[in-house]
Amino acid sequence: MSKILHISQADGGVAVYLQMLLKHLNKDSVSNSLICAQQFVSEDFKPLVEKFYQIEMTREISPVKDCKAILRLRRLIKEINPDVVYCHSSKAGALGRIAVFGLGKKIVYNAHGWAFNMKCSKSEILLYKWVEKILAWFTDSIVCISDFEKLSALKNGVGSEKKLQVIYNGVDVRQIELNIEKSLLTRDSLQIPRDAFVVGMVGRISKQKAPDSFVKMAKKVKDSIPNAYFMIVGDGDERKEIESLIQENNLQSSFYITGWVSNPNEYLALLDVGVLLSRWEGFGYALVEYMAAKKPVVATKVDAIPNLIEHGENGLLVEVEDYDSAAEQVIKLFSDSELCDKLKENGYISASERFTIERVAREHEKLFLSL
Repeated sequence: MSKILHISQADGGVAVYLQMLLKHLNKDSVSNSLICAQQFVSEDFKPLVEKFYQIEMTREISPVKDCKAILRLRRLIKEINPDVVYCHSSKAGALGRIAVFGLGKKIVYNAHGWAFNMKCSKSEILLYKWVEKILAWFTDSIVCISDFEKLSALKNGVGSEKKLQVIYNGVDVRQIELNIEKSLLTRDSLQIPRDAFVVGMVGRISKQKAPDSFVKMAKKVKDSIPNAYFMIVGDGDERKEIESLIQENNLQSSFYITGWVSNPNEYLALLDVGVLLSRWEGFGYALVEYMAAKKPVVATKVDAIPNLIEHGENGLLVEVEDYDSAAEQVIKLFSDSELCDKLKENGYISASERFTIERVAREHEKLFLSL
């Protein structure tokens, strides 16, 4: 049996992914332990692992806190004595790989989206690239969550062809279906008109997910579809700005922001269309959730998203920042039921055949065995 120690700092989508992976790894061949940041919900992970620890790991760079985290991680790695240390996300990838240096453990790393592909300053991008390049030398296998992520790594000199392995993200399709079936949420309970055409976005209210483009698109859609209604399932550091933008466009009575929710899947049943207008995206987890819930998709043609969505087949694609075209595609779905049904059917096939968490778990088991 392989003893795997997972280390993760990032919550949100990474935590959801990690929870599903731990649930579906074969317990007869893999023994899992987890060291995670303090914001993780312990009840979600303790039943899934042999050993569970929470330590302070900050997203921001902090020399003092980061050194303390590295020392704490190193002590716990020695105590747990795993065969493989698996680091999830950029910050945990840096801290974990430094902490395990010289301990003779196999190291697997999954960035869950390269930090150097974010829209940030040139100096930050350069720093992220050099950190990834250096640490790749001390990593046995680097998991890329899409073909785009692997190509991006090779282009930027991070790792070698031999070290880079693509394991596409996945979702628990059946669990999403069950969550929708069991959900007590209704349009009435959220004061959404029953006859509304609901367009939704699931994701952080942050620069990456382009909630401002979503609101601008909403205005265009509302002008053409009077009974259109809009929902953002999530929260984030740009919420106040987005609420101001909603008011500026006089959309207050047709807009609902859930804030952070423990199970965003429950809201999928309320949507007529799922939208993701990301400015950069290593995978696009929400898109697979939309497809698993049989919702037609409108998304930006950026980074890894075209690896998931084929325009006109299982979704519709637009250019980044082109909220006019996004509105046109949403309006097209409102008026073209045949196209809508086609995207729903093909999207569900994509989710249930290509992007399942069961496949993700089996491919990880093969990886661990090969190490």
